[in-house]
Amino acid sequence: METTLRGVGVSHGVAIGEVRHMGTAVLEPPAKQIPAEEAEREQGRARQAVEAVAADLMARGNLAGGEAQAVLEAQALMAQDPELMADVDRRIAVGSTAERGVYDAFAAYRALLAGAGEYLAGRVADLDDVRNRIVARLLGVPMPGVPDSDEPYVLIARDLAPADTALLDPALVLGFVTEEGGPTSHSAILARALGVPAVVALPGAGELAEGTVVAVDGSTGEIFVEPSAEKRTELESAAAARKAALAATTGPGATSDGHKVPLLANIGGPADVPAAVEAGAEGVGLFRTEFLFLDDSKQAPSEESQVEAYRKVLEAFPEGRVVVRVLDAGADKPLDFLTPAEEPNPALGVRGLRSLLEHPEVLRTQLTALAKAVEGLPVYLEVMAPMVADRTDAKAFADACRAAGLEAKFGAMVEIPSAALRARSILQEVEFLSLGTNDLAQYTFAADRQVGAVSRLQDPWQPALLDLVAASADAARAEGKSCGVCGEAAADPLLACVLTGLGVTSLSMGAKAIPYVRATLAKYTLAQCERAAAAARAVDTADEARAAAQAVLSGE
Repeated sequence: METTLRGVGVSHGVAIGEVRHMGTAVLEPPAKQIPAEEAEREQGRARQAVEAVAADLMARGNLAGGEAQAVLEAQALMAQDPELMADVDRRIAVGSTAERGVYDAFAAYRALLAGAGEYLAGRVADLDDVRNRIVARLLGVPMPGVPDSDEPYVLIARDLAPADTALLDPALVLGFVTEEGGPTSHSAILARALGVPAVVALPGAGELAEGTVVAVDGSTGEIFVEPSAEKRTELESAAAARKAALAATTGPGATSDGHKVPLLANIGGPADVPAAVEAGAEGVGLFRTEFLFLDDSKQAPSEESQVEAYRKVLEAFPEGRVVVRVLDAGADKPLDFLTPAEEPNPALGVRGLRSLLEHPEVLRTQLTALAKAVEGLPVYLEVMAPMVADRTDAKAFADACRAAGLEAKFGAMVEIPSAALRARSILQEVEFLSLGTNDLAQYTFAADRQVGAVSRLQDPWQPALLDLVAASADAARAEGKSCGVCGEAAADPLLACVLTGLGVTSLSMGAKAIPYVRATLAKYTLAQCERAAAAARAVDTADEARAAAQAVLSGE
């Protein structure tokens, strides 16, 4: 009998297939004591296992490329965290085996992350995966992972760690459903990058029996269990119509009455360029440069290696626009040579531009490399700073760009409410704004983007967040400058229309989302988008905002 379940849709598309569950294994080692004389040997085993797992994660990242590479390399750094390893050594010194010391040390760190008793949807999944990989290696058992199947299937899991998500084969994994996670978790972001339909935060997903046929709608978040023939036909027809609409809409992004909205791609490095070009991206709206720095957390990459990597991306978009974000380190992306060793709250500490201003040689080398990389190329280079708080920050960045001889537009990311509220002041120093909606939501609502318990506050449809977007766009319009969005919000086709109505001048997203956004924008006039934006801001909750915008655009 057909039943319907509802989670949170995080990646567009429809998948119909049989359920296969992520493999699990008992990875809690026995709590037995070892003689004191074996402690040094066990500590050596633990260190070897940690290094092997870190190397494996780095290798998976190199294979996956793009966003996945940055995520997996950050996970490798997590495995090698010196405080965690010191705790492992202490536990082994008082009698734990290597595997038990690792298990207990990670459990203690997990409890710290969980804070008030609610687990962290994204970061804890990453931490658990690292622990499982180290313990499995020490126990000599295979890692649980994606099921072995010759036939395509829908994958069900409690949560998916980045190492699993990054290497999913879209030819076999039709879609996936998780019990945990949120719209900005690593798994959700990587699902969108892969173009795999996905639904997260579905309680009870693990109870779906192996082999059960389900239909997954990654747009609505609905799961149809044992769908009827009629429902299958309905979903398949809707998917075919959507695919036809995507194919029929080509060229630059624009509303139906010709208001241009450039559609740009978010990339993590040269490996992401082919997908962006294939999707028809009009340029790059967010080039995350962290991938190059994560290769070695001990020291910054050389100027020469940076020039080579940047030039590969710049060459791919002749006459196009490429917006490069300088290194955004700190919080969940620590680097030994840049990030303070201990901070009570890294997300509110020395991160982003603050780190670079404390280490001006790192910023100077990156800006000089960008200046050299763009020489002789017919590309419109723009460079922006992360975590700009006020005009003082903006001026310091612009001064650094000029001192490096960089011939490009200088911009500021709006990720802190103060930057949105004082956007016009900041625009006295820089030439454009770019809204990072993920972090802007986090700081607006005091809601960690990795904490599943506060996921409703991470929803980019929150009217308060839309107010800050509108304030930034209004300031840019008043100054005759541009204001784009490069956060995950831009990948939601309906929200893209609302952002356009708020006055946003460009939208940047994962390459897979570009056709969906292009086709949706082309259905509505600018005036309709403006009415939808006004309706979304006139209510009090994210769900009401989404419904209000949908009602306006559907003519209800």
